[in-house]
Amino acid sequence: MFKEGQSIVFIGDSITDCGRKDDPEGIGSGYVRIVNDYLSLLLPDVTLQVVNRGVSGETILDLKARWQEDVVALKPDWLSVSIGINDEWKQVGPERYRDMYRELLRETIGQCGSSLVLMETTIISENPDDGSNERLQPYNRIVREVAEEFGAILVRQNELFQRYLRAQRGKTLTYDQVHMNSAGNLLIALNWLRACGIIS
Repeated sequence: MFKEGQSIVFIGDSITDCGRKDDPEGIGSGYVRIVNDYLSLLLPDVTLQVVNRGVSGETILDLKARWQEDVVALKPDWLSVSIGINDEWKQVGPERYRDMYRELLRETIGQCGSSLVLMETTIISENPDDGSNERLQPYNRIVREVAEEFGAILVRQNELFQRYLRAQRGKTLTYDQVHMNSAGNLLIALNWLRACGIIS
């Protein structure tokens, strides 16, 4: 799947960012770091360039403002997108979210020919029964639709997070209901690696 010398750009909000600007390697301490390390260990004969372009607090509209610089100019072989939680909070409507998502992906494919990995949102509550996570479902449906439309790899984060929350006993994935602790970042990374066929 991944070939020698290819680049993977990860773009998104704080869950992707995870302190990348304070990291000498620019990767951060979150799921992107874990994915990078797994790829390095599991594919010892393949050298990949992993680039983190997450920025805390962003919506799909913020991605649009920096897409040329942070995606197109880098001409990634692979592009991984994780965006949507702030869109719900900041009331970027689902239709606008869908339209912008499609526009950005069309621009990327047209100018870079990148292969795509699209990630559902994670969660905004660790209580699977309080109804909060239902607010994310319109955005996750769009991610699934767009992934099918563009032939992208889909990472079903929300479904897998909800399944874990219903099964766990007294464990947590976040430190504030949204931002991941180390276990949450590991779960995201494992979901990503499974979706991409790196682990089973």
